[in-house]
Amino acid sequence: MGNIPLTVSRHAHKGVTVNRSRRITAAAIAGAAALSLIATGCSSTPQSTTPEAVDTDTPITLTVTTFGTMGLDDLYKKYEADHPNITIKATNIDTGGNALTDWQTKQAAGAGLPDVQAVEEGWLSKVMQVSDSFTDLRDYGIDDISDRWVDWKVKQATDADGRIIGYGTDIGPEGLCYNNKLFAEAGLPTDREEVAALFGGDSATWDDFFTVAGDYKDKTGKAFYDQSGFIWNAMVNQQKEGYYTADGELNITDNDTLKGLWSKVADGAAAGYSSNQAQWDWGNGEAFLDGSFASFVCPGWMLGILKGKAESAGGDATTGWDFADVFPGGAANWGGTFLTVPTTSEHPAEAAALAAWLTEPKQEAEAFVVSGAFPSVLEAQTDPLVTGANDLSKFFNDAPIGDILKKRAEGVVAQYKGPDDAVIQEQVFGPSIKELDAGKADGDEAWEHALTLLDQLVVNN
Repeated sequence: MGNIPLTVSRHAHKGVTVNRSRRITAAAIAGAAALSLIATGCSSTPQSTTPEAVDTDTPITLTVTTFGTMGLDDLYKKYEADHPNITIKATNIDTGGNALTDWQTKQAAGAGLPDVQAVEEGWLSKVMQVSDSFTDLRDYGIDDISDRWVDWKVKQATDADGRIIGYGTDIGPEGLCYNNKLFAEAGLPTDREEVAALFGGDSATWDDFFTVAGDYKDKTGKAFYDQSGFIWNAMVNQQKEGYYTADGELNITDNDTLKGLWSKVADGAAAGYSSNQAQWDWGNGEAFLDGSFASFVCPGWMLGILKGKAESAGGDATTGWDFADVFPGGAANWGGTFLTVPTTSEHPAEAAALAAWLTEPKQEAEAFVVSGAFPSVLEAQTDPLVTGANDLSKFFNDAPIGDILKKRAEGVVAQYKGPDDAVIQEQVFGPSIKELDAGKADGDEAWEHALTLLDQLVVNN
């Protein structure tokens, strides 16, 4: 599941102590772990063996905490049917930010954590600072199934001591959602391949994107995208190093690349290309129906959110939304989740078995159909449930969503996410993005405001 939204109070994240040397070592050893996987070779057909739950005549309850839309509810029922002595008590928190706060509060208290805890990519670094409070899944056979996932997913879940603490669920390759009805009204192409070519195809750049945005604005007088925050987030995620360097140092203040990209976002907002929508709300979904904007950046999991929001506002498959195999600036990944087992679990073997089963190829494929969460498991990426028609693809004009996301995942390399990555995205740059979209500050002013917040919330906190 994606990073949605990671708004965290300043006090909530104090329960985890920052240890920079541990982060640096973690990155280095995790990289070595990934190289080791490559060196030993990955089979063409990933293994799907899962550790079995420990046989017991005593009924037990496994607690699971997830967030957002992960598509797991029906899977819990199937697992319970096959394991009659296991009852799953699931708690789903509305957003990734609230889930982070919930985890940090319970982690600091040393109590209340579930048997299986979902962890989002954006706050995985915080988890890694206390990784010894999570079960080493090598004790339950994850080494035997490590070639199940894209190799960088395993790298992300490996701590400084080589312990693997998470089973990967989804990854977030990004494509471009667009409204073919609004494109047609503007005289732009509507066919997916022609739309991809319009933005530059495999060589698409952000300059191409803003050129099309300008053309659309000139022809219609309307905004082209919903708001600037997701554009900025995508740009940052495309860099080899984002808000942090690979060795755990902040990477913002004198970063000319990020400042240049910020200028593009600021110029687009000043030109009226942004609809200045509230993130995660979009007028209760109405903005997806009323022509407020014509394009939307879409990691796989966002497709399910768009569909759900549009349908809640009365929309359906005739609304005009489509999905193109193109993304400005090249391959980008936004989000992705892991299932972990805190060491406080009284049933670690059973919890590990459940988490492993939920991330088997078939289960990840079924979760995709429900939520759009693109599997991190290689075998699942080619499952007919992913590549074929389903309710999600029907909403997007019968787009081959699974095939497109598989192509968009090519070339994606996991970016190191530092411990305050989510805070920086939401609380440091978030207010400045709103200033840009509302016309209350120009690019230079908004950048300086963000740096002030960076000092207050991260550097001096």
